[in-house]
Amino acid sequence: MGDLAVNEAVAGYSLRAPATLVDSCVLIDVLADDAQWAGWSLDRLEQQAAAGPLVINPLILAELAARYERAADLETALAGLPLLREPLPWDAAFLAGQAFRVYRLAAGVKTSPMPDFYIGAHALVRGMRLLTRDVRRYRSYFPKLDIVGPAA
Repeated sequence: MGDLAVNEAVAGYSLRAPATLVDSCVLIDVLADDAQWAGWSLDRLEQQAAAGPLVINPLILAELAARYERAADLETALAGLPLLREPLPWDAAFLAGQAFRVYRLAAGVKTSPMPDFYIGAHALVRGMRLLTRDVRRYRSYFPKLDIVGPAA
């Protein structure tokens, strides 16, 4: 058996399966045991994990970090989740900037690109689907992005 086949068997899914970038809102639902959304978010995490890898990036980690006093506490909370960490691709920065430009032209008030622009751009540039509850915002700026979210 070749290395690729061994790695696929060990991972439990095809390495060619599309990855899912997990938005911080979904992880917050699960980690905080949100009364309204924890069940939905946990079910979607399990579904997406069965299909391929679950990924977070530094911005998603930063959004989660605001809820913890110490980095070790955050790491402990995330330890039970099968999350891969991926840096932001350089190409995502340009795409995030373009999405931000559209936002500003539509009278958006923020003066610098919001994390959501980088998160959506990261998923799109890397060919990942995005697991989020904020479907409308991502769909507005990234209409070609494959989004897993609550029915609108």
